[in-house]
Amino acid sequence: MMAKNKEPRPPSYAIGVVGLSGTEKDKGNCGVGKSCLCNRFVRSKADEYYPEHTSVLSTIDFGGRVVNNDHFLYWGDVTQCGEDGIDCKIHVVEQTEFIDDQTFLPHRSTNLQPYIKRAAATKLQSAEKLMYICTDQLGLEQDFEQKQMPEGKLNIDGFLLCIDVSQGCNRKFDDQLKFVNNLYIQLSKSKKPIIIAATKCDECVEHYLREVQSFASNKKNLLVVETSARFNVNVETCFTALVQMMDKTRGKPKIIPYLDAYKTQRQLVVTATDKFEKLVQTVRDYHATWKTVSNKLKNHPDYEEYINLEGTKKAKNTFSKHIEQLKQEHIRKRRDEYINTLPRAFNTLLSNLEEIEHLSWSEALKLMEKRPDFHLCFVVLEKTPWDETDHIDKVNDRRIPFDLLSTLEAEKVYQNHVQHLISEKRRVEMKEKFKKTLEKIQFISPGQPWEEVMCFVMEDEAFKYITEVDSREVYSRHQREIVEKAKEEFQEMLFEHSELFYDLDLNATPSSDKMSEIHAVLSEEPRYKALQKLAPDRESLLLKHIGFVYHPTKETCLSGQNCMDIKVEQLLANSLLQLDHGRSNLYHDSASIDKVNIFILGKDGFAQELANEIRMQSTDDEYALDGKIYELDLRPVDAKSPYLLSQLWTSAFKPHGFFCVFNSIESLNFIGECIGKIRTEASQIRRDKYMATLPFILILANQRESKNLPILRHQGQQLANKLQCPFIDVPAGTYPRKFNEAQIKQALRGVLEAVKHNFDVVSPLPTIKDLSEADLRIVMCAMCGDPFSVHLILSPFLDSHSCSAAQAGQNNSLMLDKIIGEKRRRIQITILSYHSSIGVRKDELVHGYILVYSAKRKASMGMLRAFLSEVQDTIPVQLVAVTDSQADFFENEAIKELMTEGEHIATEITAKFTALYSLSQYHRQTEVFTLFFSDVLEKKSMIENSYMSDSTRETTHTSEDVFLHSPRGSSLAYNYYPDSEDDTEAPPPYSPIGDDVQLLPTPDRSKYRLDLEGNEYPVHSTPLNCHDHERNHKVPPPIKPKPSAPKANVKKLDPNLLKTIEAGIRPKPRPGLTQADDDQSDNYAEPIDTIFKRRGVTDDIYAVPDDSQNRVIKIRNSFIINNAQGDEENGFPDRISKTHGERRPSKYKYKSKTLFSKAKSYYRRAHSDASDDEAFTTSKTKRKGRHRGSEEDPLLSPVETWKGGIDNPAITSDQELDDKKMKKKTQKVKEDKKQKKKTKTFNPPTRRNWESNYFGMPLQDLVTPEKPIPHFVEKCVEFIEDTGLCTEGLYRVSGNKTDQDNIQKQFDQDHNISLESMDVTVNAVAGALKAFFADLPDPLIPYSLHPELVEASKILDKTERLYELKEIVKKFHPVNYEVFKYVITHLNRVSQQNRTNFMTADNLSICFWPTLMRPDFENREFLSTTKILQSVIETFIQQCQFFFCSGEILETSDNVTHQPPPLNPVQMIDPIVPLQLPPPLQPQLIQPQLQADPLGII
Repeated sequence: MMAKNKEPRPPSYAIGVVGLSGTEKDKGNCGVGKSCLCNRFVRSKADEYYPEHTSVLSTIDFGGRVVNNDHFLYWGDVTQCGEDGIDCKIHVVEQTEFIDDQTFLPHRSTNLQPYIKRAAATKLQSAEKLMYICTDQLGLEQDFEQKQMPEGKLNIDGFLLCIDVSQGCNRKFDDQLKFVNNLYIQLSKSKKPIIIAATKCDECVEHYLREVQSFASNKKNLLVVETSARFNVNVETCFTALVQMMDKTRGKPKIIPYLDAYKTQRQLVVTATDKFEKLVQTVRDYHATWKTVSNKLKNHPDYEEYINLEGTKKAKNTFSKHIEQLKQEHIRKRRDEYINTLPRAFNTLLSNLEEIEHLSWSEALKLMEKRPDFHLCFVVLEKTPWDETDHIDKVNDRRIPFDLLSTLEAEKVYQNHVQHLISEKRRVEMKEKFKKTLEKIQFISPGQPWEEVMCFVMEDEAFKYITEVDSREVYSRHQREIVEKAKEEFQEMLFEHSELFYDLDLNATPSSDKMSEIHAVLSEEPRYKALQKLAPDRESLLLKHIGFVYHPTKETCLSGQNCMDIKVEQLLANSLLQLDHGRSNLYHDSASIDKVNIFILGKDGFAQELANEIRMQSTDDEYALDGKIYELDLRPVDAKSPYLLSQLWTSAFKPHGFFCVFNSIESLNFIGECIGKIRTEASQIRRDKYMATLPFILILANQRESKNLPILRHQGQQLANKLQCPFIDVPAGTYPRKFNEAQIKQALRGVLEAVKHNFDVVSPLPTIKDLSEADLRIVMCAMCGDPFSVHLILSPFLDSHSCSAAQAGQNNSLMLDKIIGEKRRRIQITILSYHSSIGVRKDELVHGYILVYSAKRKASMGMLRAFLSEVQDTIPVQLVAVTDSQADFFENEAIKELMTEGEHIATEITAKFTALYSLSQYHRQTEVFTLFFSDVLEKKSMIENSYMSDSTRETTHTSEDVFLHSPRGSSLAYNYYPDSEDDTEAPPPYSPIGDDVQLLPTPDRSKYRLDLEGNEYPVHSTPLNCHDHERNHKVPPPIKPKPSAPKANVKKLDPNLLKTIEAGIRPKPRPGLTQADDDQSDNYAEPIDTIFKRRGVTDDIYAVPDDSQNRVIKIRNSFIINNAQGDEENGFPDRISKTHGERRPSKYKYKSKTLFSKAKSYYRRAHSDASDDEAFTTSKTKRKGRHRGSEEDPLLSPVETWKGGIDNPAITSDQELDDKKMKKKTQKVKEDKKQKKKTKTFNPPTRRNWESNYFGMPLQDLVTPEKPIPHFVEKCVEFIEDTGLCTEGLYRVSGNKTDQDNIQKQFDQDHNISLESMDVTVNAVAGALKAFFADLPDPLIPYSLHPELVEASKILDKTERLYELKEIVKKFHPVNYEVFKYVITHLNRVSQQNRTNFMTADNLSICFWPTLMRPDFENREFLSTTKILQSVIETFIQQCQFFFCSGEILETSDNVTHQPPPLNPVQMIDPIVPLQLPPPLQPQLIQPQLQADPLGII
């Protein structure tokens, strides 16, 4: 024991490693592994281990300091810590024999003893001998670590005897063992411990190892350690065991078998490898280098451990593999991206299926290269393949390398693309087909859920083909379309009922009574009921419409950008700006004109004759006129010349006007045609504003025969009026020449005045003109959204050369300068929408209204009626119907009806009526309104006096805040007055439309006129323009106001009505009479459950801003009669005395029976006090009978219109006759229903397209008493229950139709086919099962039992209802009963898994009831019971145990609320409600409805 204060000096041992050595002949071509064993022990790190150590050296190397002329090597020392914690130093010496590389004999050294004796030496000495590291060290000792053998000598303490147990290299193991035996004998003489190291055990030969062990067992204390230097197995163990034998204080050495040690070592390597690979995995950039990564990881313990065990080379290889993997992964990702991008590229370049469907892949490639977008999708690389170029690093370049298309993957993508286009085309076709199927189903209503419709289309081919998502998307699109259409129709309906909304003043708020009235009237409309399931949206649309009606602005117009005010402002801003700009350029120098250029038009040389006459009166082409000399440049042109138009448009000659000369009717007509052609060419073809505004002067040449002169004068004046140009007549007296000097001077003055006028028009004074400067103020009204262009209705003004812009700030007005009578008048035309015109109608002075409506739109006529009803009857009105062509009147009944109604209203109120045609140029001329302007001018003073008197009354009645109807205070009284001279007017000098015809067509050719171009056109006018004094507005003819009724001739009056009016018979009003007493008099009325409000009960008072100062007045309901005013204000007493007195203005609705009846109709429908039964009877009577007119004449009794009527059979309703007709109709309908019940059973067409001897056969032919269930049904049910009972959407999700057909076809061929072997889905089998029942000749549930099932379902008591259903099931045919029981039991098992398959009994019944019951969806009786029959099947599924297994009744919530049928079905629902699906809660209510309405639309 050493002292405690001194550290023990670690013991030092020298071990000699010996074994077979010598020449190649002795040891073979490789050694026994002594050097490798020493190398692994002394330098165990993998990087310091060298597997190759040679013993063949040159003489120089042998004499070097490492070998030092010795046959042994000093490997250095190793410090080891034993198990007891004591360190020891082990010096390792390898005894070998070096061979000369020249002689291949052992080198000569100082010790000449043979190897056996030399190896057993215990004392070694070699001065300055260096430690050996590797063969490369020899000769380069300075480049390696230089460590000397301590003190140049060592004493060997033990020997490690190496025996190679591998196959060896040209060496016999027995020879080696013999050599080892001799060597061992020499070693044992030294008395030193010896251990045998079996080397190269990783290549061990088993019997060699056994022989070694046998050799050791024969020796005393000789241990064998199995080692492997390559894998570092037991290397340290063998040295440690020898040290333990040398140091007796240590324990007995523990030898570990090679396999155990190998496993331990490999586990260390595997663990270290895993850790190292995880470190390497952190590198994600395949551009990283080993040098960079190793520098980062060199201090990491996992890295160091792996390097020690496996070496840097393996680590680098592992890293390189990882980098290559990253690169390949990157390339794979890029390839996947390219492959995934290919479909998009193909969609861009090869999207046309018809173009590529039959192309090969190579042809498709060539086609793609020709596309202009090819380089946007693909890149052609100079080097290929692409994954070996730097293109893989161009991440931002998404283009696909073109050489990638040469791969099979790309070709497959192309083929898939073609197939996708084909399938997509098919899918789109099927979606469209399904869409058309939905469009054919009439009972689909807006807002109806998909679930209610799905059962009706489940057997549709298109529905089965597309996915559920597609079907829902198509249905959603269909719903959007029908909802949008329904909303548009609802909005259109609101406009058609404009009279219902426009009876209150602007900025008012509708009262609750008014809202009730609106709902009462609209609720009768099918378009109102169409939105029944979207009631909130419907209410929103209604409130939005009401809000706009009472607070209208162009910003809130329901037509949006199609608002008439917006479109008019845009058109006028563009058209008038261009017109004025053109004129300003043309006439900038016309104020000081000195030279006048004249074109002279004439026929047969007349133009040249007039030119010669003018030149004769001139001096050197200078003409004296009114004290000024003008230079004249005359260009005579023959009107018959084919080059007429080309002669007029020359750059060298700019005319100031035209002289047009004629001397016969033929030449006059020819001149008229020429002028029309010139204006059309200028305004529409060449867009030449200069030529379009030039004046034309008509000059009549003198005649030898004066008898033709009056006719020519009259016709010439008519043409001049039409063309709005001056007419120069032949002066009085006799002149020998054809042209008079006075005519020429007058014509020249006309040209100069026109030029000066055009200059004045475009150069207004800078001061703001007063409105009074316009002679007439006309308002043109049109409805927003009408199907015609704004330019069409403004073309009569804009195409006129006398049109100009209005004052600044009046964006919707224009000015016209027209010759009316003998003077030129300035007319201001303001074009407004109807909603903007209401304020003008109430507050502004207007001389006349031009009311435009579309003959294609009922809403347009409704808005016109609503507006016209409140216009004072002193203001002239021109009605204008707009359509495409005259042929529309004869070909389209709706257009004919609206045009006839417009003309009829015009006839009733003595207004003008005309039509504008978008396809006709003639009717766009300003002359269309000439007669109307003349009429307005004649009544101008009366209109202004009425306006002033209204204003005066308004100011003098400041204490009275209640006015009737008009804010101007006009009375409701309308006094009857006799015919006056104002009621008829002489025909104008020239009428472009005609005098004496009406709109209604007749075959008589006299009803057509020839225009100046020789074309026939129907002539439109009102009776006011004829000479017949009998036709005046005092007695309007009765009409048949129902649109569907045939129209009578508007001129034909009822003779009884004429007699009544002529006799002056007028019943006195009865004070106790209410609306109910004469409710049958007007067939406009539509009864609703509303009580008529008694007279004298005041309505809400509405606050209305009256004028620009926003003064507020109060207006009561227009129908309230103030008794204090007396009979005089009501228009009844003193008619004789007031016949010739001054009449106060009224409203046009009291002059027109059409307008008045409409307003009265709304009032009746909203305020009827008839009972429900009476209302229903009356409604039915009116729907079935013909309209008979009104009982009263609103012209004779304009105020208390409800009180009496004319006792005239022609215009009253015969209730008894109507009742008889109704009874006959009912009997006929009942007979029809009986006949319908006898119709044959519905047999749907089979879905199969092949012949089958099984499917489609009667059920009885497919079963036997032993097997009551069809074999196919059993197979399908067993397959479903075994493999797919929990499949989501079972029986709801459609399977592949091809698979369904294949299942049945295979079964046809082999009834024992296994469905499991067919590789089909559960949904396909379920579809095939349903198809089996669908193909049966008769449904599984017989048609004869359907009515009984329906009746049983109406039983209120649940138990009684179920027992009744059970009795009905027992009536099934035995075969049907067994199959039905089998199927229902199966469906019950399916429903029990509803938590996973989501198929409840309700869902299953929806899917299966059409298959089991086979309803005829075209039959109304089936449609009315669909929900009931579905609920019956649901009951069977839920109560399966009760019906078929004598089980108990399960407690379930009924899906159908059973109520007794109503006592009076006709009161429950309007019989003309459009067909809808039965409501889910009250299906039985549908039955009485169908019985009550045998003429329904189903």
